[in-house]
Amino acid sequence: MKTATAPLPPLRSVKVLDQLRERIRYLHYSLRTEQAYVHWVRAFIRFHGVRHPATLGS
Repeated sequence: MKTATAPLPPLRSVKVLDQLRERIRYLHYSLRTEQAYVHWVRAFIRFHGVRHPATLGS
């Protein structure tokens, strides 16, 4: 059985980490979860040479 889910609201921020924080807060995740996700995404971005995630495929 499928449940109807409301579409996510558009993101207000342009910065990747701010978008991540905004989405995590919208989903009501805990502060520690937010901190962990931001930590790992920041490490991922640094590992790939501080390139924007949208440009990683090219």
